Amino acid sequence: MLPDDERSNYLLVKKTLLDQIEQQPAEVHRIRGELGGGPAAAEYDRELEGVQLGLALQGLGPDGHTASLFPGSPALEERERRAIAVPHDDVERVTMTLPMLSGASQVVFLVVGAGKAKAVARAFAGAPDPATPASLLRSADGETIVLLDRAAAARLDNVG
Repeated sequence: MLPDDERSNYLLVKKTLLDQIEQQPAEVHRIRGELGGGPAAAEYDRELEGVQLGLALQGLGPDGHTASLFPGSPALEERERRAIAVPHDDVERVTMTLPMLSGASQVVFLVVGAGKAKAVARAFAGAPDPATPASLLRSADGETIVLLDRAAAARLDNVG
C-alpha cells in the first residue's frame, strides 16, 4: 500500500498529527507497505531490533482487533518476530506482534463510540481470549491505560 493510500495509517497520522505540528520529529519510522506485505514486514522487523517502545497507542475494532491482530489469527501466536505481514480482506497489512507491543512501557487504548461497546467489555472486563485480540495486549512491565467515551464504556456496568 502506498503512503498516500486513503487506507494508510501513515497518511492518517501525517494529516492529523505530523502536518499539524510546527516542529517535525527527528525520525518517523513508516512501514513501507509499497514493498508488499512480506518484504515490508521483514524490513520493519529488522528496524525494530533492539527497540523498546515507550508508548503503544492502540485502537480497538468492533470485532476486538487491535493493530492488525484479528480474532483467531495465527499472527496472535507469533513470538519471535517483532513485525509480520497479515493478509486481510482489503490489503496485506503489516503489524507489530503481541510481544513487541506488550514490551511498551505504556500501552494506551483510545476507544470511542457505541459500536465498540461489546468489544470493550470483552477486551477489558473479560478473560484474555484470542477471539478478542485486544484482551491479550497489556504492558508486560509497565502500565496499560484504557480511555473510553461513555458510549464505548456503556456495557462495562453490565459485565458480570
